[in-house]
Amino acid sequence: MAHRVALITGGGNGIGAAIAARLDRDGWRVVIADRDPAAVPPPNGRAVTCDVADETSVATLVAGIAAQEGQLDALVCNAGMMIRKPIADLTLAEWSQVIGTNLTSTFLLVRAAETLLRAAKGAVVTIASTRAHMSEPNTEAYAASKGGIVALTHALAVSLGPDVRVNCISPGWILTKGPTPTPEEHAFHPAGRVGVPDDIAALTAFLLGPDSHFISGSEFIVDGGVTRKMIYPE
Repeated sequence: MAHRVALITGGGNGIGAAIAARLDRDGWRVVIADRDPAAVPPPNGRAVTCDVADETSVATLVAGIAAQEGQLDALVCNAGMMIRKPIADLTLAEWSQVIGTNLTSTFLLVRAAETLLRAAKGAVVTIASTRAHMSEPNTEAYAASKGGIVALTHALAVSLGPDVRVNCISPGWILTKGPTPTPEEHAFHPAGRVGVPDDIAALTAFLLGPDSHFISGSEFIVDGGVTRKMIYPE
């Protein structure tokens, strides 16, 4: 993996930071893009302040990579947000903000980076969610954005292949913040525990690496088995 370059959006914290750290350890040159100007890159990388829902910002981000790194071998579309509100209270601006950050950004990034990715015979990993398949109340914008990512992933895989592979990871409960899960919450998962960011980082590293060359257009649900568990009221 020496001298390979990866761009990770939302790389300043949570899952994105774990992916950045993993790829850095694996020898990648990592560029993280984040709206937070205080985001810290991994030791051998750099950080760029960027709103990935903004077309001009994305174009500037990718142009900077072309100028400074000279190549782009991997793109990880991880940036995301949620606004949880009853649909009657959800404004069009709020809906558009979630769709723009979570879904439209993937389109903008891949479109801007296509030439670099094709030249490198690279790979894209998108980060969706099990909420593409199951929901809690008042999460319409988030669910729509994540379902869109799953569909966009296989469309991109067909359009960009065979030069570029595109795959999707849909995490379940990944502990990035908030209170420590209870023993009961861990036990609810068939795998016996709540997920951690390194679980997603490990799969991302595999999907960007040489052992996954025959995998494209696929969605990988990483949720400790929860979406396969039959649940009945007691």
